[in-house]
Amino acid sequence: MPTPIRVTIWNEYIHERQNPTVAAIYPTGIHGLLAEVLSTNDDLIIRTATLDEPEQGVSQAVLNETDVLLWWGHSAHDAVLDETVTRVQQRVLAGMGLIVLHSGHFSKIFKRLMGTSCALCWREVGERERVWVVNPGHPITAGISDCIEIEHSEMYGEPFGIPTPDELIFVSWFQGGEVFRSGATWTRGLGRIFYFSPGHEVYPIYHHPDVQRVIANGIRWAQPQEGNHTTPRHVPVDQAREKIIAHGGTVHLADGQLK
Repeated sequence: MPTPIRVTIWNEYIHERQNPTVAAIYPTGIHGLLAEVLSTNDDLIIRTATLDEPEQGVSQAVLNETDVLLWWGHSAHDAVLDETVTRVQQRVLAGMGLIVLHSGHFSKIFKRLMGTSCALCWREVGERERVWVVNPGHPITAGISDCIEIEHSEMYGEPFGIPTPDELIFVSWFQGGEVFRSGATWTRGLGRIFYFSPGHEVYPIYHHPDVQRVIANGIRWAQPQEGNHTTPRHVPVDQAREKIIAHGGTVHLADGQLK
């Protein structure tokens, strides 16, 4: 039996405690609902983390035991410390998968990994969204038909300030006429990243079975990949592939550290 995928669902967990509409839809938090539904998959081991926990829920110990990290944030992007972002970034570069959900497009970690503004157009009036599958052969779309119909959603529209995706998976159409690249992937270092936009908190979008299915598929796709990956390191003369002789001076010690 394959080794289960260790998943950490991170949520700032603010709107659910401050907004009655959101609290009614997600009484245990967005992270709580996602943990409940994803735990029904035998190949996933789920834990949750929130902004108000020690080390903002993503200590080095937690990250070291995480294969795929889900990230949901909206009102408290600036409250996430730069040191927290750096810890997550380093784990992604080392192979941990990252799934960024909805308004996490403007999170510090996503903007740092993308290197762009990640800004977009938006409108919050509860209009219909059709999430069209544009890459039907991709594993993230497994079990999804031509599109996902979402009755009420927040409009996200182009232009979307992201680098060209490695793979475009979904494109959304909104009732007001806008379109949006709503599902896309990238690789950074050894880590896989999937952005999926449906999920505005004042609508029960994460209760939608197809949205849940896409997230589960995304976790399986984003899990660390097997292979012999070499971590960047100092290579001493006696470990070179071919025989060489050192010439000239050096500013490093024998172990590669600066003098």
